[in-house]
Amino acid sequence: MMFDLTGKKALVTGSTQGIGFGIAECLAKYGAKVFINGISSFEKTANASAKIPNSVPVVADLSKTDCADELFKVTGDIDILILNASVQYRNPWDKITDEEFDKQIAVNFKASLKLIQKYAPHMMSQRWGRIITVGSVQQAKPHKDMLVYAASKAAQLNMVESLAKQFAPFGITVNNVAPGVINTPRNFDALSDEAYRKKVLEGIPAGFEGEANDCAGQFLLLCSNEGRYITGENIFIDGGMKL
Repeated sequence: MMFDLTGKKALVTGSTQGIGFGIAECLAKYGAKVFINGISSFEKTANASAKIPNSVPVVADLSKTDCADELFKVTGDIDILILNASVQYRNPWDKITDEEFDKQIAVNFKASLKLIQKYAPHMMSQRWGRIITVGSVQQAKPHKDMLVYAASKAAQLNMVESLAKQFAPFGITVNNVAPGVINTPRNFDALSDEAYRKKVLEGIPAGFEGEANDCAGQFLLLCSNEGRYITGENIFIDGGMKL
């Protein structure tokens, strides 16, 4: 069977809802044991996990310096690491606070590095692994009120390109998938404003916002043996928004 992940263990950060949940659900469907990660509420995390067979809930706040150790206590070594969790604040450039800056960099970039440092050694020793970061169309088209968020995603992509070259001899692929406007809880409020939604859709050649399942298939490919020759790539799933 193509895309068979039987026997693989995967951690998907920020996977109680939205894109992360869609990824986790897809990987589990194709045989992986998936760890569902929430930031603080075990109840919310457990409820999400209950909807996905062969999954395990694990709570860890990725803004904390010990996040990798806390996750590892539950997951142990894994084969697939999906770095999906992120924090996003909307503020004009001259209103950005230290707290907002630090939180976004901690979750969106620093935590990605810390988790890779924790989980990659096992992947290297077994000479098989998949690491995928979740970026954003803002790498190419930064939103004027999300300067730090966009910059953190661009930094993450740079890290992917560096590590992909270093990890390739060990059978590990490292890629970045960059969604555009996806209909997830993060965007519900903004897209509920019809005037704003119309303006957003005018900037998307496909003419509509995506769904979480529009992203999941790309992650499945990259996680499987069928995607073994793809590494160091930045793949947009954005309906052409970056064009």
